[in-house]
Amino acid sequence: LTQPVWVVPLIDGGHALTQPVWVDDVAKVINRIVDDPEMFEGRRVDCFGPQDYSYAELARFVYDITGQNPTLSEIPVPVAKYAGNLLQYEGNPYMTPDLIDLWSEDYLPEMTAEEYEAQPVKDKVFTMKDLGVEATPIEKVAFRYLHRFRKGGHFLLAGGYH
Repeated sequence: LTQPVWVVPLIDGGHALTQPVWVDDVAKVINRIVDDPEMFEGRRVDCFGPQDYSYAELARFVYDITGQNPTLSEIPVPVAKYAGNLLQYEGNPYMTPDLIDLWSEDYLPEMTAEEYEAQPVKDKVFTMKDLGVEATPIEKVAFRYLHRFRKGGHFLLAGGYH
């Protein structure tokens, strides 16, 4: 993001869904697990954000905040896989076949909130809520770290400095 990106690939139109989770929320979950490791031994904790978004929605959201205006280009999976097979050998690859798989499939919680709640305690898959961590919406925190990628940062938006 430090250099302008003029074309952003949206694999299969960017329709795949994901639920982004704020890294600070995941850190809180890890702290709770470290505080009582026996309780979580051999158990799974699902971490996910409060709302699902398509990759196309996330791209528009990010570029709206950063003030960038790249072309969002819909790329079919086979074409993207071909590009990923070539690009994966770069020093810091932008696209790999594994990323194409991730970007083209929904990545959402396996159960609804009600299903998580109704699980038997013995086999329970924990969620952030079970550990007392409320998922933070991306709208609440995104500007804090994305504004720095605007040309001129947030200072161009602020008035009254001169």
